[in-house]
Amino acid sequence: MPSSFFQFNPLRLRSYIFRLPLCTRALIFVIVALWALSIPIIWLREWAALIPKEIGLASLYRLNTFPLMHLGFVHLIFNVLALTPLLERFEAENGTLPTLLLFTGPFGLIPGALYTLLERGVFRSNTTIMGASIWVFLLLSSEAMKTHKANPNFSIGPYKIPTWTTPLILILVISFLVPNTSFLGHLCGAGLGYLWGLNYIKFLVPPEKILRWIEAKLNLLGRLPHYVSVDQKTYGRYGVLPSTSTIPRSPEGGGVRLGP
Repeated sequence: MPSSFFQFNPLRLRSYIFRLPLCTRALIFVIVALWALSIPIIWLREWAALIPKEIGLASLYRLNTFPLMHLGFVHLIFNVLALTPLLERFEAENGTLPTLLLFTGPFGLIPGALYTLLERGVFRSNTTIMGASIWVFLLLSSEAMKTHKANPNFSIGPYKIPTWTTPLILILVISFLVPNTSFLGHLCGAGLGYLWGLNYIKFLVPPEKILRWIEAKLNLLGRLPHYVSVDQKTYGRYGVLPSTSTIPRSPEGGGVRLGP
């Protein structure tokens, strides 16, 4: 095996970190900061986690905070490493403002609410979940749908597997190999990702005309470094080109590590 395989270039890592767009930086910073704060402030983890039977009008905030909180350092690092490149690509394609609106709103609310309804109404359970892996599988599923358009299948021996099933296979494998992960929580995230990848829920983002007006009025591109404008995205808001690149591989999911 070539020795270059083991080489680590800190300059490349530094360059990559400095190129991260604004919302990606902010969300990763909040995730790491909340984990660090939860060490001395022990009750913070329970305050932020999604506990189905604790959801009420006064605790709806949990639907937005649970992806930001993690059980421990290993849980944190795997999710951050998996989430960062996926979130960076999403922001480059959709813009900073839409990314901020989605990941502080419906991308936590909808899968969190669906998980709560299924846990309480169908399974009669109260399993606590936390962790950004729900976002990891949301983004993986969205990427899988784009890749499926260019490469509908991949082969394993004589079998042809639909490309869009890759996140589901990964969820299943992780549920067997990694203890205390939330199979249901990951499925809820993946389900929303498929809907996004199929362009069924693009209405969750305000019209581009409104976003452009906000950006121009506040001069966000001029004032905020690493800001990605709606007008300067990589591919275009609703015309994302199919990709032939390999779907990023998610490390260990983090649900029950997504709870105890």
